[in-house]
Amino acid sequence: MKIIQVTIKDIARELNVSSSTVSRALKDYPGISDETKRKVRELADKMNYRPNAIALSLQKGRSYTIGVIIPEVVHFFFSTVISGIEEVAFARGYKVILTQTNEKLVREKSSIDTMLSNQIDGVLVSFSKETTEFDHFSSLLDKGFPIVFFDRVPDISNAITVTVNDYSGAYEATKHLLHQGYRKIVHLSGPNNLKISKERLRGYQDALLDHGFTPDPSFVIECNRGTDDESQKIVNEILQTFPIKPDAFFANNDMAAVGAMLACKAAGLRVPEDVGIVGFSNWQFCSMIDPSLSSVSQPGFNIGAKATEILLDLIEKKIQLHETGNSVVLETELLIRKSSVR
Repeated sequence: MKIIQVTIKDIARELNVSSSTVSRALKDYPGISDETKRKVRELADKMNYRPNAIALSLQKGRSYTIGVIIPEVVHFFFSTVISGIEEVAFARGYKVILTQTNEKLVREKSSIDTMLSNQIDGVLVSFSKETTEFDHFSSLLDKGFPIVFFDRVPDISNAITVTVNDYSGAYEATKHLLHQGYRKIVHLSGPNNLKISKERLRGYQDALLDHGFTPDPSFVIECNRGTDDESQKIVNEILQTFPIKPDAFFANNDMAAVGAMLACKAAGLRVPEDVGIVGFSNWQFCSMIDPSLSSVSQPGFNIGAKATEILLDLIEKKIQLHETGNSVVLETELLIRKSSVR
């Protein structure tokens, strides 16, 4: 059923006054009697009047709406980011339009088109795993359209980004496993086109080098989808076919770490006595499974809040593009639980 939009003209007709009188009464302008203001507001409430958002945006030159493009809504990390985004946006009087790409480039481009057609003021983006070229973002940035990238960030010279220190998080996770006496550590890496995957791989490799171990390229296995099913199959094959059996797994995300744990248990290995496991992101379930999963915690809420603050400051011209710097990097924290402590 279509909802009929009540207008100022409808209210004016009912009260037998001019539209301008109704408009000024609703805005509490001086020169309008208190009695007229009361009648206008009461009738507006009764008729369920709502200001026309499009008309207001045209008057103010702004829609007070921002867009958010993420790969998956169900991902725990992205849900915490969204909480931070909405908290800051609501506090500053902005609405949020959210779309998910399901890791598809075509849906990402479609989301941009939809948001632009709805006159959004700016957009926050974490792009899809399929995205390797960024012309659809670069063309908007070149025109001065406000975009802030978070978590997954592109290699664009003028991009503003908010990330965590993925390198440090991976380094600390690998160092922890080494200090626990694990030596043959497999890294279940993320998609190699994502900067976060590259930084986590670099942290893993440097931790090994700094502790006197030469990284073995065969011990880096891409877990592209990052699901527990994919990881379980990969780790099962590793345990069956690798001539040198690994004694630890550092996973690019927590679901891959869970898959590794399931495969190790199915093979009769004890966690952490025989095999140590560390994940990345600190999903809620990490403390609930047995054994509890060590993981690198990302401040998702703070990422969303900081990215939104920057975007809104750009929209409101409180800062200029060149004043923001290219990136904001937030720190991670390694949360040590039973899965990696011998």
